[in-house]
Amino acid sequence: MNTQDVFVPGSTIGIIGGGQLGRMSAVAASKLGYHVHVLSPEFPSPATEVAASVTVGAYDDPAVLEDFASRCDVVTFEFENISAEGLALLERHRPVRPAGEILRISQDRITEKTRLSEIGVSLAPWHAVNGPEDLLGLETLGFPLILKTTRFGYDGKGQFRVPDAEALAALDNLPYPLVAEKMIDFERELSVMVVRALDGTVRCFDAVENRHRNGILDITLAPARVMPDIARQAQDMAARIAEALGLVGIMGVEMFHAADGSLMVNEIAPRPHNSGHWTMDACLVDQFEMHVRAVAGLPLPPARRHSDAVMHNLIGPEDMARRVPAILATDGASLHLYGKSEAREGRKMGHVNTIFPRGALPGELALEGLLPPRG
Repeated sequence: MNTQDVFVPGSTIGIIGGGQLGRMSAVAASKLGYHVHVLSPEFPSPATEVAASVTVGAYDDPAVLEDFASRCDVVTFEFENISAEGLALLERHRPVRPAGEILRISQDRITEKTRLSEIGVSLAPWHAVNGPEDLLGLETLGFPLILKTTRFGYDGKGQFRVPDAEALAALDNLPYPLVAEKMIDFERELSVMVVRALDGTVRCFDAVENRHRNGILDITLAPARVMPDIARQAQDMAARIAEALGLVGIMGVEMFHAADGSLMVNEIAPRPHNSGHWTMDACLVDQFEMHVRAVAGLPLPPARRHSDAVMHNLIGPEDMARRVPAILATDGASLHLYGKSEAREGRKMGHVNTIFPRGALPGELALEGLLPPRG
């Protein structure tokens, strides 16, 4: 590792994206003595509220990008739906971590699954669907299956469930290209936040269990309720992907823990991730500080959990009105709001972490009672 690749406190970290992940990354960077310059098409936004400086402009405008690069020492990004071409332009001027090639892989489900297959990790059976003619062979996957848009799908968007051959034959006007995946009989969804440093050091946070509501992450349990060998396998799989991709920075790896005990990777996200928010209160060094350290070229401490945690997302106006007051009055609950101006249905407005001594994660009945119910 060249010392010129290391950026000491006082340097400026550029963050592409103005959302909540950029906001929390900027706060972590500030804690370590870095300045943050945010590029966002919108102002104000959650990240611009806490940044030292801001460029307002499009992610694919060469003039905007060159000006942004001139104001930063090193660049990262907070979500995948940005311009890979713009990132490639930035890489001609400044280090970008994670690299633009990793972003390009994660932006397209066909490219992502192809690369993960090359790495040798297990995936659910899948086929590329580039047009109507490719629908004819999908029965070989078996039903039920799910069709997903190859790009710009998140929080359950761009997905079509296909229960049987009759439903498949009735499909029309689909937004090709798509990926078809065999729906797995899985016990739970797991995820691992893995971070890799410039010197090749890899750290994995504990494997966690994710539960969704209406296609959006609702609850994360840390640690996951699985046997220790399954948790280790999940961490090993995440580390293997990070090393194969040459990751510098943090990445979320989502997996299915199938009913037969096997693990299959669902997707990767080379950035801080919603399922890593529990680390903000259950770890001395959380996912955002780990990411900043890796981006700046600093050493990585062990990803150690000092407490068990339950993370609940706060979604839409109902959660803001009904749940926030109760959270503020609850012992052991730590509230994190994102500063979004409008609470829309399905929009993530914040999250709450409730922490417990290690080994004291509550059972299902107690879990349901942690927050006032929705509706």
